Amino acid sequence: MKRIIYIVILLLPVAVSAQESWLKGSPLGYAWKTVGTVGFSAGMAIPANIALNPSGEAYVAYGDGANSWKVSVMKFDGIQWVYVGNAGLSDSLAGYLCFALSPTTHEPYMAYSDWSKSKKVTVKKFDGTNWTTVGIAGISAGEAMYLSITFDSLGQPYVGYCDVVHYWHATVVKYNGTSWVTVGNAGFSASYVANTSLAFSPAGLLYIAYLDNAYDNKAVVMKFNGTNWVNVGNAGFSAGEADYTSLAFSPSGEPYVAYKDWGNSDKATVMRFDGSSWVNVGNAGFTADEAEYTDLIFNQAGEPCVAFQDRSNSLKASVMKFDGTNWVYIGAAGFSAGGVNYTSIAFSQSGKMYAAYEDAANSSKATVMKYDSVYVGLNESQLSRLFLYLNPVTDKITVETSGIPTQSQLSIVDVHGQQIITRNFTEPKCNIDVSNLPCGVYFVRLMDDRMVQVGKFIKQ
Repeated sequence: MKRIIYIVILLLPVAVSAQESWLKGSPLGYAWKTVGTVGFSAGMAIPANIALNPSGEAYVAYGDGANSWKVSVMKFDGIQWVYVGNAGLSDSLAGYLCFALSPTTHEPYMAYSDWSKSKKVTVKKFDGTNWTTVGIAGISAGEAMYLSITFDSLGQPYVGYCDVVHYWHATVVKYNGTSWVTVGNAGFSASYVANTSLAFSPAGLLYIAYLDNAYDNKAVVMKFNGTNWVNVGNAGFSAGEADYTSLAFSPSGEPYVAYKDWGNSDKATVMRFDGSSWVNVGNAGFTADEAEYTDLIFNQAGEPCVAFQDRSNSLKASVMKFDGTNWVYIGAAGFSAGGVNYTSIAFSQSGKMYAAYEDAANSSKATVMKYDSVYVGLNESQLSRLFLYLNPVTDKITVETSGIPTQSQLSIVDVHGQQIITRNFTEPKCNIDVSNLPCGVYFVRLMDDRMVQVGKFIKQ
């Protein structure tokens, strides 16, 4: 009986069609793909903040090295990246840039430390024709660092920052339609803060996360109760110093915080507040090695997803999600061409994940990739004729096809959609060493600019 089963498995890959819906809907049918061209900015892009409007247009804001480090904003129009307004739109060099789209008007907003205004906070928005200042330029009492921006349900913008005038404590301001006003007290944190992250809960309460020097630079989350800022759980709840704090809410309303965890070998950790205390989501320090520039968001399934610079993969970009049991990679680990800085992720309304970053492999310019079906834009009219043998396999699998173009990409993917082995495929046949793979079922995916071919094998 066992032999019969093996024969069926052996023959199955021969008849796999690129048109089969089960492949398109499975993790195997998805991969990280470049949006437009790599390194699309004119010069270095620091940082590269991404946001998407309801129609799925991707926007990226960055300090523009080609324009005296002023802010530039670009969007992908479906064909190419184009400037939103003028390049280098700020009055001077801009520090601690943060960027978001209004949830009501979908207008792009940005806040930054404005060197033309003694490094005070300035907020600008694009009204469809021009970038205009929201209120007045230089709205903070003095120099501001570590800015973050968010909006309430009415579309009013809020900005949080490290407030130098108030001894580097945290301050939050909002624009009420006429002027910028302080939310609660200025400088409300216990001590010096960094890496502020603002977000509204589904119930409409404003929260802020940051690292606080009063608690050995551990993570703190506070919320505004309408009168005062109060701690959410214990202050300083992380195991060690928490860099790159990123705050987001689950669909059920629980606050989650992702950060680079100095208490766990500088790996990424995510914690959530369960109503009484902060608890780890999966394992603390779940990444394989150090994680920089952690950015947290929830997908449509309600799973927390974290983008980061992945030291275990040559400082390339990686994204992981918590599937309810474990943290797993979304697509390939280290999917960028080279090292990255300032990873930023967003979801379109259709559920596609986008990642933006400063791309060291492309002169530190901006690059955006999305996790999408490999079948988009491909010719699906041809059947796959991919032969795999011996199958089942213990050491080397032979991959053979006919009429293969001069350049194709071959990937071996596990049942979770993670790419285990990748290589260029330039000949009709090749042998791949799989002796180190754990026993189980794997897929071979062969992709070029015209079609996708898929086969399946068992590793014994």
